[in-house]
Amino acid sequence: MLKKVEKQVEGIPVIGFLAKKAQKVILPGLEGLSLYDLLEIYIFGIIQGTFSTRASSIAFSFFMAIFPFLLFILNLIPFVWFIDDFQLKLLAFIDTLLPPQTAFFSDVFADIASTPRGGLLSFAFLLSIFLTSNGINAIFTGFEFSYHTTINRTIIRQYFVAMGVAIIVAVLMLISVIVFVYLTYIIEDLEAIGVFTDNIIWAQIGRYLVFILMVYSITATLYFFGTKEGRNSKFFSIGALFTTLLILLTTFLFAIYIEKFSAYNELYGSIGALLILMLYIWLNSNILLLGFELNATINRLKKKK
Repeated sequence: MLKKVEKQVEGIPVIGFLAKKAQKVILPGLEGLSLYDLLEIYIFGIIQGTFSTRASSIAFSFFMAIFPFLLFILNLIPFVWFIDDFQLKLLAFIDTLLPPQTAFFSDVFADIASTPRGGLLSFAFLLSIFLTSNGINAIFTGFEFSYHTTINRTIIRQYFVAMGVAIIVAVLMLISVIVFVYLTYIIEDLEAIGVFTDNIIWAQIGRYLVFILMVYSITATLYFFGTKEGRNSKFFSIGALFTTLLILLTTFLFAIYIEKFSAYNELYGSIGALLILMLYIWLNSNILLLGFELNATINRLKKKK
């Protein structure tokens, strides 16, 4: 079928010319494969792989897992006993990750944090692990329905892998907050001795760096453990880098759109925050699948060689 599509593409004047040029662009690290080979299989995989349906499924499951995930993280806070008021710092960090005009969720998160919890062996904690794992499992299921994925796990094995990855993601987020807090302390100390003149700017830069590293690490973890074939990719992959860059760009542009052009809150009131968050998650779900498809495409091309 790809050959048939290739002939049709070559018959279109401008696109055919660009396709021939792309065939001459050899990509480094892909054993002589051309840019055209990559784009052909990548786009074909997206079209054949029920892309939009998978992204919507991931977005819904991910949204349902947000609050259990927060509860899961809050139960791990006692392990970070060496930072004062760590819970407040964690909530402030999470608040910076939310899109504009979603302050409604900040109050919900604060309410969850103020609710007494029974510790690591409580029913609420075990339920939070189960529900968080459902969100990760939905992402893995979206990966397995890729056109390029041929080897799948059993349902039980996939769920246990999802549970392990959920714990890894929670730990990565905690580490990100810890690094950011200590980075803030270091910047303040350097300002006190005259190395920096404005600690606010450097704190912002530090926050962005921590956010970028966190997004990349979580994305790479999801890609690496998402399918059995994911182990064929390196942890530091092109797909993970591509996804991280797109998430950063989307977050920036989405914030501008919400602040300047949208009227969700004016039209829907407080429920507008729900729509904004759902839209943001859906956009990033599409980006997450795009990066995975890129890795899967590269792996398939290498196998063909």
